[in-house]
Amino acid sequence: MTATEPAPFRFFDLQVQRTRRLGPSLQRVTFTGPGLPEFHAGGRDQSLSLFLPRPGQSAPVLPPVEPGDDGRAWHSAYRALPDHVRAVMRSYTVSAQRRDPEELDIDFVLHHDGPGGAGPACVWAGAARAGDRVTVLGPAVADNTAVRCRPPEGADHLLMWGDETAMPAALGILAWLPAHLPAHAWLEVPHRADIPDVKIPDHARVTWLVRDEHPPSALEAISAAELPHAASPYAWLAGESGAMKELRRHLVRERAYDKRSVTFVGYWRKGLSEDGLRVAGAREAATEG
Repeated sequence: MTATEPAPFRFFDLQVQRTRRLGPSLQRVTFTGPGLPEFHAGGRDQSLSLFLPRPGQSAPVLPPVEPGDDGRAWHSAYRALPDHVRAVMRSYTVSAQRRDPEELDIDFVLHHDGPGGAGPACVWAGAARAGDRVTVLGPAVADNTAVRCRPPEGADHLLMWGDETAMPAALGILAWLPAHLPAHAWLEVPHRADIPDVKIPDHARVTWLVRDEHPPSALEAISAAELPHAASPYAWLAGESGAMKELRRHLVRERAYDKRSVTFVGYWRKGLSEDGLRVAGAREAATEG
């Protein structure tokens, strides 16, 4: 990055504008803030880091960003804050961004069956009210590395899998889907009432799997599917980490997908909080390295 290029990510102080329940398991929170004109989401599965206040705090507690810091010093200062003071950090997908007025939507899964019950982001979203303050580390340029769905040039079919945690990302990808790229998506939700009322492109097919109705697992559903004979297929998989690794293994070994054409993201892992998943991922990366 040269001195004239903008930093790809920066901090934005936001506040809740309103909330809306999308279904039994989903809550949309709409944010506004003076810096949003400089927020430039790249669409598709654009992710950001959301910082939430601890109970009793009016705003998330974060260290200042020092000039010239590449992020490492800031992260060390953030981790050095006491646990009961340091802002809660969670990864989320941008559900929508609008101009005039400047607004940003983030959808939260309201689950209560994780390790130790509802997590801090779930609790915060369920109680969010207009004026509540948060901070996000988000994109200042639309072409940024936090957009992971990037079909290679020449891709002729898109296979997608996502559970409710991946719903905003999956719907963002479907909304972006080019007319020349047919797609088949399997999307899993807890309850039928969680299926959103959205327009699906004519060249995309969505199979809804409702957990209340005991659907096949991710691997079972994809293994049984009749997929088109595409010359250059691309897959985007997001959800529970273990299931996504299984799916990727199946596509590469049994379906002959090029492993470089399979994007898989573990948004969560059974038995682990997001903090635990982050630690586990760092350990796995160190072991592989």
